Amino acid sequence: MNTRSILLALANALAWLWRLFPQSWRRGIIMGLLVLESRDKDPGAGLKRLFTIRDRLDLVVNERAMVLGHGFHPKHRLTNYHRFFVDRLAPDARVLDIGCGVGAVAGSIADAHPRSTVVGLDYDEKNLKQARSMNDANNLNFVFGDATKEVPDGPWDAVVLSNVLEHIDDRIGFLKAIAERTGARQFLIRVPHFERDWQMAMRREIGSYYYSDPDHKIEHTLQEFKAETTAAGLTIRELLTPWGEIWADLEVRPSP
Repeated sequence: MNTRSILLALANALAWLWRLFPQSWRRGIIMGLLVLESRDKDPGAGLKRLFTIRDRLDLVVNERAMVLGHGFHPKHRLTNYHRFFVDRLAPDARVLDIGCGVGAVAGSIADAHPRSTVVGLDYDEKNLKQARSMNDANNLNFVFGDATKEVPDGPWDAVVLSNVLEHIDDRIGFLKAIAERTGARQFLIRVPHFERDWQMAMRREIGSYYYSDPDHKIEHTLQEFKAETTAAGLTIRELLTPWGEIWADLEVRPSP
């Protein structure tokens, strides 16, 4: 049993004792502690502490959501974002899903387009093992690899980057290299949207951490996203901003 499992087991045990108190008392205690934590001569310092607590709360919410979804995050179902990728791909396309994770998007594409060829690429063997166990479509395969260094042999018609680009330092160079290595003419990209909430701007203003993942190098404004993709040689055909994210269908501009 790893440390995380031990801590979760301990939390489950302590939760039984905690719930012996009436719910109104529990909420009152939590609210009172939050108010006390927020008090400071510098209101910005108090806000920074509250934002840190909120981030920790999001971790707990996501852990509980994963348990509710039996290991599959309910956001896939509730936001229905897989349809964005599925609906914009040709039925017989050769699709490379870079940073495929556990293969949720790749699996949806393969199931919806049985005449397509879909390959999911990831450098996390644990993710790939789960992806292979969850998906068995004949037109779907998962391979190990680091797309910043190499990609599976194509040719490819489309590249999927779902919550990947924000993890890359040199995003313009990365997109240019992927376009050259794959020969793909279509890119379908999904990234977090910085302008999803006024609190993101407030966090940045007071020097509080405002990324939704500690490995993120950026969370794009629309202006930043358009500038980077244009500099990488891509043209935006469609851009949406649902659920605090940027979803874009782009094509590679022909070489002059």
